[in-house]
Amino acid sequence: MYDVIALGELLVDFTGSGASAQGNPLFEANPGGAPCNVLAMLSKLGRRCAFVGKVGEDMFGYMLRDAAAVAGICMDHLVFDREARTTLAFVKTFGNGDRDFSFYRNPGADMLLREEELPLDEIAECRVFHFGTLSMTHEGVRRATVRAVARARQGGAVISFDPNLREPLWDSLDQARAQMEYGLSQCHVLKIADNELEFMTGQTDFDRGAAMLRERFPGIRLLNVTAGAQGSYCYYGDERVFVPACRRGGVIETTGAGDTFCACVLDFVLEHGLDGLARDHLAAMLRFANTAAYLVTTRKGALRSMPEADEVRRLLARTEEAEA
Repeated sequence: MYDVIALGELLVDFTGSGASAQGNPLFEANPGGAPCNVLAMLSKLGRRCAFVGKVGEDMFGYMLRDAAAVAGICMDHLVFDREARTTLAFVKTFGNGDRDFSFYRNPGADMLLREEELPLDEIAECRVFHFGTLSMTHEGVRRATVRAVARARQGGAVISFDPNLREPLWDSLDQARAQMEYGLSQCHVLKIADNELEFMTGQTDFDRGAAMLRERFPGIRLLNVTAGAQGSYCYYGDERVFVPACRRGGVIETTGAGDTFCACVLDFVLEHGLDGLARDHLAAMLRFANTAAYLVTTRKGALRSMPEADEVRRLLARTEEAEA
């Protein structure tokens, strides 16, 4: 039995790395893809994880497989496509660490995962199943994702969903909204960014937006809103908890911060379950997740940049001591 199985995209994030002597931009090929980033952090936290997805049978596909395996993720269920290439993303980083993405994915191999390629027996036995919307952008992989979610639910798994909205990858925003609604209708644990909450509810007030989602999708047991440098919010039962972001300086880029946060929440759920969670437990969850997410922002890339659990604890202890 795996603690967590994640399905979705595995790709290369080409991150700016200065310029050559001739003045040409240089890019560093960082292994990435939100679902696998989540697993990489969970592996650092001692969880047994497996990834389900597809890459091209090319140099990037093999590089990604090897990097994820070194990160401790079981890659036995990674499928190689002989025709389509591995998806690539070029990342433009702004001064505040935010990013803009240019995707090379028409088609990318991750879009072509089929139902018959799913390890359904393993999915039925996992404790947590995690997915996002990049595996919902096209019909074939959408069918595979829906079947995987159904099998995980039948097996009693906790379903985790991260909308991870990437507008350029959708034919229309109405389609994106419809698939996000599917994910919201299926999940027990939700990690949603502030801009995604506004996209789905029209609300910039997090409390109102969260209330709207919880009323419409009552299956969501634990709802977390990430608000970048502001911090994060947790909504559970009658509890509403806010914890400010960890701000220690040195932010390079924010790639992978949300995935790191999501992984820490899932580790908490694996440890404590979803019943009878106290306010102080939820606050501790957010503090740890915020600190881990901060550490990733001080490094380039995501999958290979996840912090060790002890590193997070040490920084968290220093931060709490400074605030005392």
